[in-house]
Amino acid sequence: MHYAERPLIGISSCLLGQKVRYDGTAKRDRWVVERLGKYVEYQPICPEMAIGLGTPRPPVRLVAAAGGTRVLGVEDPTVDVTEALESFALNTASQLAGISGYVFMSKSPSCGMERVKLYTAGGQAEKRGVGAYARVLMDSLPNLPCEEEGRLNDPVLRENFVNRVFAYRRWQTLRASGLSAKTLIDFHARHKYMLMAHSQAAYQRLGRLLSHLKGADLDQVADAYEAEFMAALKRRVGRKRHVNALQHIQGYLREHIDGGDKQELADSIEAYRREEVPLVLPMKLLRHYFRRHPDNYIDRQWYLDPYPESLGLRNAI
Repeated sequence: MHYAERPLIGISSCLLGQKVRYDGTAKRDRWVVERLGKYVEYQPICPEMAIGLGTPRPPVRLVAAAGGTRVLGVEDPTVDVTEALESFALNTASQLAGISGYVFMSKSPSCGMERVKLYTAGGQAEKRGVGAYARVLMDSLPNLPCEEEGRLNDPVLRENFVNRVFAYRRWQTLRASGLSAKTLIDFHARHKYMLMAHSQAAYQRLGRLLSHLKGADLDQVADAYEAEFMAALKRRVGRKRHVNALQHIQGYLREHIDGGDKQELADSIEAYRREEVPLVLPMKLLRHYFRRHPDNYIDRQWYLDPYPESLGLRNAI
């Protein structure tokens, strides 16, 4: 597979090393900058700077109020930047149609995706808030792959996010090139085993959605497909579902490899199921055999090569 087109990812500016935090510091994320940054482009955004708060600046926090969550000054609670952050998020969302993902700064009252400290009027805090900017942006772009930098330390969440980013970029490219029944069906076919690993039920629902395209409004179909497709990919894939997909793909080699090779491949899949080896091992073996015995259908499956292999994401899951 080729990755000539680099996905564009929105990102909290501080994660790229920009000194825009309330205390004038940065929060540079090494993996985001040095590893993922080799294969994507970033669009840095700091909502607090964008609404004119400057740096350094008095800190703000989420506060539970009768009318909903507010973003108020810690030292001066009369400072209320809720509407400013929400308006900026709406305006930004309307300008980000071309991005394929977003990485937020965790714990931030503006950018945190989840478990942000939410204070009561009495000063107690619970980790159940969502940053004001992040909440509106995610609501406005519900299919956009989003993640926090802290959660990207989890190998499964990291692989899932990158997989969604590259899949969404492929989908955006398809829509931009012009929809047709043929291109929609081809996109679905090429993502068969990826979808099956995430959710066989979603794969079947999407197949039914594309089964009656004659005379259909393709834009409406595509909108429905996009929502279901991206929701399916958001589901974590456990070893059992990966094993099922690997075994299905293995079946395409049945008539081409001898008994010893079949056993070697079966043993590698079983070792993965038993958590003795990472996913990359049976994947490499499958690709090795398909190089020797090409199959046009399997060669086009994104599941085997969904993003640049040099990211090493399947070495840790």
